[in-house]
Amino acid sequence: MKITELLTVETIVLDLTADSKDGVIDELTAKLDQAGNLNDPAAFKAAIHERESQSSTGIGEGVAIPHAKTKAVSRPAIVFGRSKAGIDYDSLDAQPAHLFFMIAASEGANQTHLQALSRLSTLLMDESFREELMTVPSEEDLLAAVDRKETEKLAEEDPKEASGDRPYFLAVTGCPTGIAHTYMAADGLKAAAEKLGYDIKVETNGSDGVRNALTAEDIEKADAVIIAADTRVETDRFDGKPLLKAPVAAGIRKPEKLLQDAPDAPVHQAAGGGERQAASASGLGSAKSAGAAFYKHLMSGVSNMLPFIVGGGILIALSFFFEDPITGEMGWFGEILSTIGGANAFFFIVPVLAGFIAYSIADRPGFAAGMVGGLMAHNGDAGFLGGIVAGFLAGYLVLGIRRLFSFMPASLEGIKTILILPLFGIFTTGFIMYFLVVPMAAVQGGLVSWLGDMQTGNFVILGIILGGMMAVDMGGPINKSAYAFGLAMIDAGLYAPIAAIMAGGMVPPLGIALATTFFKRKFTKEQRDSGRTNYILGASFITEGAIPFAAADPLRVIPSLIAGSAVAGGLSMFFGAASEAPHGGVFVIPIMTQPVLYVVAILIGSLVTAGLLAILKKDIDQVPAAGAPAPQKKTA
Repeated sequence: MKITELLTVETIVLDLTADSKDGVIDELTAKLDQAGNLNDPAAFKAAIHERESQSSTGIGEGVAIPHAKTKAVSRPAIVFGRSKAGIDYDSLDAQPAHLFFMIAASEGANQTHLQALSRLSTLLMDESFREELMTVPSEEDLLAAVDRKETEKLAEEDPKEASGDRPYFLAVTGCPTGIAHTYMAADGLKAAAEKLGYDIKVETNGSDGVRNALTAEDIEKADAVIIAADTRVETDRFDGKPLLKAPVAAGIRKPEKLLQDAPDAPVHQAAGGGERQAASASGLGSAKSAGAAFYKHLMSGVSNMLPFIVGGGILIALSFFFEDPITGEMGWFGEILSTIGGANAFFFIVPVLAGFIAYSIADRPGFAAGMVGGLMAHNGDAGFLGGIVAGFLAGYLVLGIRRLFSFMPASLEGIKTILILPLFGIFTTGFIMYFLVVPMAAVQGGLVSWLGDMQTGNFVILGIILGGMMAVDMGGPINKSAYAFGLAMIDAGLYAPIAAIMAGGMVPPLGIALATTFFKRKFTKEQRDSGRTNYILGASFITEGAIPFAAADPLRVIPSLIAGSAVAGGLSMFFGAASEAPHGGVFVIPIMTQPVLYVVAILIGSLVTAGLLAILKKDIDQVPAAGAPAPQKKTA
C-alpha cells in the first residue's frame, strides 16, 4: 500500500489556522472526521492526547507526526497540515513545527498499513523533500510530491510495489439458499481486501445465478483463489493456482485471515473428468472432514431443491384463493395453480434433492444415479428421508465404481464418464433402493403419524425447539438443520413446523431493529443505522441480518435472540399457524392459516428479544471510549 492511498485531497490542510499544539490536534481531527474517517472524534482525540502525554511526537526538523491506533477510526488515514509561521509543539529540538502528519490507524491495522506509515517517517528525513512540502501551492501538488518521493524510495526496495502492482485475489461465495450469506461474504472479502491494500474480484453463486463470473484472464493473473461456500463450486478452472477452501461464514467473520492465508494455500491440481476433485470433495478422510462434507453435500441438495418448494408451495397456497367458500370446489384458475405447483413443481422435490447431493459428491456422473434413486424414493412414498439416503448412496456408489474402473487408460476417460459410470451408477443405486424404499416409507410414515398425533403441548415444545434453533447460528448448520426439517415436513404434508421455523427466523433481525429503535443508548450510531435495515431483513425472513450484532456481543445478544425465536416458534404452533410456502416472510402471511395470530406470535417473540437486549446490554456511555485513559483509582 502506498501513502497516497491513505493521504487524500480531503485530508489536507495547506494553511492551518491553529496557533497551539491543542489547536492543531483539534483542527486535524476535525478534518479527519469531515472526511469520514472517524466514528468517534472525541475518543480519537483522547487517544492522540494520551500518546502525546507519553512523549511529544514533534520529532524535530519542523515535523510532527501525532498518531493513534484505536477503534474510534473507521477507515485508516493520514491528514496533513501546514503552518508556514510555525507552531510550538513541544518538539524534541525545541523548535516550532511546520509540517504535521496526523496518522489515524484502526484498531485492527494490518502490516500493510503500518509499513506505509513507517515509510512516511523515512521520507520526512530528507531535507529537500521537507522544503518541497513547504512550498507546494495546492493539495494536488502535495500529493504528487509525496507519490513521486515514495516511488523513488520503493524503487530502491521493491520494484513491484513501486510499479503499483498489488496482490490480486479471486473469490467465489455461495450458500445453500443463495440469499444473504452469499453476498455478505462477498462484501466482507471486498472490504477486507480494501483494508489490506489488495485487489479482489468476487464471483457470487446466489439464488439468481452466477454474478460477476470469473474469466480465464482473471484466473491467469490471480495470485490466489478463495472459495467461501457451503455449496459445490467448480474448481477445475483454478488449476495451478493456490486455492483456499472455507465455509461461507468465514467470508463474513474472518475475511482478512482468508486473504492472508490464501497465498500459502496448496496449489490446486485439476483432475481429468473431475476424478481427484470428486474424491476430495467426498470428504473421505478424518471424521471432522467427513462431517463437514456431509453438511456441504446435503446443503447442495437443499439449495437446488428450494426453488421447487418455494415456487410450488406459493402457487399451491394461492390456489386456495380461488376455492368456492360454500361448495369447496376449486375454480379453473385455482386448478391450474394447484396442478403447476403440486402435481409438477412438487414432483421434482425429492429427485432434485437426491440428484444434487450425488452431484456434489461424485460430479456429473453421480447426478443421473441420484435423480433415479430420488424418483424411486418419491414414487415409493419414502419422501425426504428417502431422497437424502438415495443421494448419498448414489454419490458414494459412483465414486466406488470410478475407482473400480481406474485401470482404464486415460484415452477411454470419455467413455467411462458418459457410459460406464452412469450405467453402473443407475443400476446399483436403483437395485439397492428397490429394497430400501419400503422400509424407508414405513419410517417416513411413522414419523408423520407421530407428529400428526402430537398433543398441543408437545407441538408447542417442538415449535420452541425449532424456533430457537433458527437463532443459534443464524444461517449456520443448526439453523439449516431446522429449516431442512421444515422442508421435509412440507413434503410429508405437514405445514405447521415450517411456519414455526419461519417465525423463529424472522425474530432475530426484527428484535434487534426494535431494540435499536427504542433503546438507543444501548447501541452506537452505526448500529442504530444498521438496525433500521433489519426491519426489512426480518420481514423478508433473512435471519442473517442479526449476525453483525451477535458477533459484536455474543454473550448478551445470542441468548436474547434464541429466547425470542423460541417464544415465536412455540406460539406459532400453539395458534395453529401453517404455511405451504417455506419462504417469503410477511409476503406469504396472507396465504397462511391463522395469519393474524401468526403476526402476534412474531411480534411477541420480537418484543422478548428487544426487552432482553435492553436488560442485558450496557449503555454505550458506560463503556470506556477507545484509546481513552483508564479511570484512575482514588487513593486515600
